[in-house]
Amino acid sequence: MSGQVIVGGISGKEIRIADANEPPMPEIAPPGLILNGEPVADFDAIDPGRGHPDVLSSQRKFGLLIPATNTTMESELWGILCASSGFEGVGLHTANVSTPRPNLRTAADVLEYKRQFLEGLTAAVDQILLAEPQYLIMGMSVEHILRGIDEVRTPMAEVERYAGLPMATCHDAVLAALEQLGARRVGLLTPFEKHGNENAAQMYSDLGFEVAATVGFSCANTLHIAHVPDSAKERAIVELLATSENKLDAVVQCGTNMSLSQVSETLEPRLGIPILGINAMLLWYALRENGFSAPVSGAGLLLREH
Repeated sequence: MSGQVIVGGISGKEIRIADANEPPMPEIAPPGLILNGEPVADFDAIDPGRGHPDVLSSQRKFGLLIPATNTTMESELWGILCASSGFEGVGLHTANVSTPRPNLRTAADVLEYKRQFLEGLTAAVDQILLAEPQYLIMGMSVEHILRGIDEVRTPMAEVERYAGLPMATCHDAVLAALEQLGARRVGLLTPFEKHGNENAAQMYSDLGFEVAATVGFSCANTLHIAHVPDSAKERAIVELLATSENKLDAVVQCGTNMSLSQVSETLEPRLGIPILGINAMLLWYALRENGFSAPVSGAGLLLREH
């Protein structure tokens, strides 16, 4: 498929963006336009010699990969996009990774969830490719189930190779965001249990950041992560993470099924440090890599000012 090569706005890497509108698009089956089942002669509103764009995804067609139990990320990303101007024609197209046993009560549960997710990725990619996306967003905080940056990067690189598409990942997004903001000492807010928090802290340490503290809600089921109330997130940040003792440069939230946009908007003016949600960071990274530079409203200072 033809396309264009752009330079990633953050990574500086060459990114091939496939042409989603190669003519004829849409292809019209014979005999063409019909009225009451009969052909209409000389109806030329669709030119077969050109590629008409996807009406709602004319600027960029993003493919979003999320666990099947994730009820948050797609809604949060659409909410952010729709609250801002300059992103008309940016579309999200979602495929679910099947995780039929989403329990996280024990270390054995986490290992089983890891197996399910990694084994389900290929089928989810096959599904999302049917929509012919031009760029992928990995909507999963894999640092929960994989320990260390090398173990995190390997399967994500395999997904990119298999799909033949560039992809925004959590580790690339958080690294770029924290470097953009000049933050080195961070506190982590997660829905994870003890081992998940340890894995997350390891990845951040491997990326060169100092993890001063971690707070995990220990959700026993991945579906339940979406039900952690904003009030609990706010208290955890204010009372346990962004304390004078911890001296944080930023709070970073992991877990894509746990929304944080409203919490960021509420607490950043109060605390004076970035409160970074993983979904907002992934969207920021994907947009900026793809040349969309307009300020984004309603999700914190990173998207608004960088």
